[in-house]
Amino acid sequence: MPTTQTPGRKKALQSSAVAAAQKKFMLRLYVAGTTPRSAQAILDAENLCEKHLGGRFKLEVIDIYQRPALARDEQIVAVPTLVRRLPEPLRKLVGDLSNAERVLIGLDLLVRDEHQQH
Repeated sequence: MPTTQTPGRKKALQSSAVAAAQKKFMLRLYVAGTTPRSAQAILDAENLCEKHLGGRFKLEVIDIYQRPALARDEQIVAVPTLVRRLPEPLRKLVGDLSNAERVLIGLDLLVRDEHQQH
């Protein structure tokens, strides 16, 4: 007997595709004080998120001077460091954030929206 896709199964597959396209990202950017390098990293991260993730992100900026225990617990050894906390698995990228392609690939932030491919 041939297998056919039931309406419920088809709807579940469509829902999972929509969920993947609407994936939410939680990011943390670790910086050191209010230096020009920190300011540039914040600007680069915000621009990248707005351009490539739309409204599907939360970006938290952490100053390691203000919250050293958090930086220690997260094992941050250099700044700037951009961390993708969600979705799992956790990913970290250290250094210059001006190359959007490098950041997107390094943190696996590319969202493949089938609607945009057509």
